[in-house]
Amino acid sequence: MKPAPAEYVALHYLSFGWCVVPLRPREKRPLIRWQPYQEKRPSQRQVEKWFRQNPGANVGIVTGAVSGLVVLDIDPVHGGEDSIQALERRHGALPNTVEARTGGGGRHLYFRHPGGLVPSKVGLAPGIDLRGDGGLVVAPPSIHPSGKHYEWRAARGPDEATLAAMPAWLFELAAGEGEHKGHPLSYWRALVRGGVAEGERNDTLASLAGHLLWHGVDAQVALELLLCWNRVKCRSPLPDDEVAAVVQSIWRLHQRQQDATGPDQAGFSPPKSAS
Repeated sequence: MKPAPAEYVALHYLSFGWCVVPLRPREKRPLIRWQPYQEKRPSQRQVEKWFRQNPGANVGIVTGAVSGLVVLDIDPVHGGEDSIQALERRHGALPNTVEARTGGGGRHLYFRHPGGLVPSKVGLAPGIDLRGDGGLVVAPPSIHPSGKHYEWRAARGPDEATLAAMPAWLFELAAGEGEHKGHPLSYWRALVRGGVAEGERNDTLASLAGHLLWHGVDAQVALELLLCWNRVKCRSPLPDDEVAAVVQSIWRLHQRQQDATGPDQAGFSPPKSAS
C-alpha cells in the first residue's frame, strides 16, 4: 500500500497536538530552522505550505512538552535490544504504547510527556537514546537513507494504540543518570577524539553541549569549542549557524533545569555562518 502524502500525514500528526516539521528527503536534517518549534507548534497553514513546497520531504516530530511526547530510540545495531532487556529486568517491563519501526531496523517507543523538563539524552544506555525536550524524531512514512520506510508497528500506530505514560524509572534514569552524570570520563574522551558520522552530528553536539554546560563551562566558550570540534571531527561538518543553534537550544534547556528566571547569558547569540 502506497504511503499517504507527507502533507496529509503531517497534518494528521498535527491534529494529535504533535509539533511537526519537514526534514530533508531521506534524511534526519530539518529543511527549516526548527529550534523555534521546540516551544511552539506550527499552524495548519504553515504545515501545508512546507509540505506542498517540499512534497518529497520526510516528516519530523519535535519531542518534548511542545508535543506532549517522549520517545525512546532503540538501535539494535549498537546493542539497544540487549540494553533495553537489561533495563527491564532491573526496573520492570515497559508498558505497551505507540511504537514505530525505523528505516534502519530500530524502534521508537512513544510515551506521554510527564510535565516539567525531560532532557534529551544521547547514550542513555548502549544503543538507547531518549528524545525529550529539545529532541526530534523521524516519523512514518518517512524514508531512511537505506530506502526503507519508517512505519508504525501493527496495532501500535497512534490511531490504534493508547499513548502510555512515561515510566517513572525511565524518567529517573534520564534525570539522574544521563549524559553529564552517567558516563565515565573515558566515554567523553573517546567521543571528542573519534568524532561522529553524518546522522549523529546534531545529537552528539547537543550531548557535548549539555556535558560542558553542566560542568560550568561558559556558553560562549562551549560554543567556540564545539565549532572547532565540528569542523575537525564531524564527517561532514555542520554549518556554523546550525552548531550555534544547537548550543543555544541546550543552553536554554540548561537554564530551565537550573530554574533560571532571568534572560539568557549576556552576549550569547548564534554567530553568522562562516564564509
